[in-house]
Amino acid sequence: MEASDSTTVEIFGQTYNVRGEGDPNYLAELARFVDSRMREVAAEVATVDPVKIAILAALNIADEFSRFKKQRSSWAEKTEELSDRLSKVIS
Repeated sequence: MEASDSTTVEIFGQTYNVRGEGDPNYLAELARFVDSRMREVAAEVATVDPVKIAILAALNIADEFSRFKKQRSSWAEKTEELSDRLSKVIS
């Protein structure tokens, strides 16, 4: 998909024409993910304001991403440590 190509997606009952590079199916998948998170948040909070719901969903997604990055960093450190140990044993 070229930068000038547009993909139509629906998020929380609103239709958006989104431009971007890459596979339109991937963009649609991301939109379904955001829609799903917004619907989860809407089911848990008292507000019906879509902007507030979007912000809370964004915070939840950001939290999940941050935790994933920290976990990935921990895995990388453990992998490096194990690799160093293995190198010492093999030497």
